[in-house]
Amino acid sequence: MPVRHWFVLLMLIVASAVNAQPTAVALPTAAPAPRVALHTSMGEIVIELAPDKAPATVENFLGYVREGFYNGTILHRVIDNLLIQGGAYTMDLQTKPTRAPIALESNNGLSNLRGTIAAARAPSTSESATAQFFINVVDNPRFDYSSDSSEFTKGFAVFGHVVSGMDVIDRIRLVPTQAQDPLPRDVPVTPIVIERIEVLAASQQ
Repeated sequence: MPVRHWFVLLMLIVASAVNAQPTAVALPTAAPAPRVALHTSMGEIVIELAPDKAPATVENFLGYVREGFYNGTILHRVIDNLLIQGGAYTMDLQTKPTRAPIALESNNGLSNLRGTIAAARAPSTSESATAQFFINVVDNPRFDYSSDSSEFTKGFAVFGHVVSGMDVIDRIRLVPTQAQDPLPRDVPVTPIVIERIEVLAASQQ
């Protein structure tokens, strides 16, 4: 083959190699973390949940949300410089039946910082959480998991954090409270009603 033909063939091979760019592989996009909106009588609170850290706790909470369990319940425990708590009582302080307790997921790397939501449980029984939850209004590291040495050191499972509505929470934390049978203290004088909780669609987030 003449030298000129060899040169042309070589140039074609080089050009083909330059133009043969690798095809970009589309990586799957991680699903956004679920968010819920708490519509209360004092305003709206939006919470982003953490199913990657507390899957059973998140699924349990969402199950109650989807069935409308929280609608019409109250925030029955309000303590300034500690927390606000709900998910148990109707406006006339009657309890609602719940599903079986879930496993404790407190050792998940999340801390009870201001604005986080955690599953409430009986301090003396680690696996007793059902529908009740609380939102930390200040940093509460003493609520974090520290060890398995006792029920009191296992902590409370954080499963999300507030992304909007801390101003609402800060108004709630300051309301006057009282004893109201059957609760010995910390019940808001004027009921703070959870009108409904809804799961937000991706377009609403």
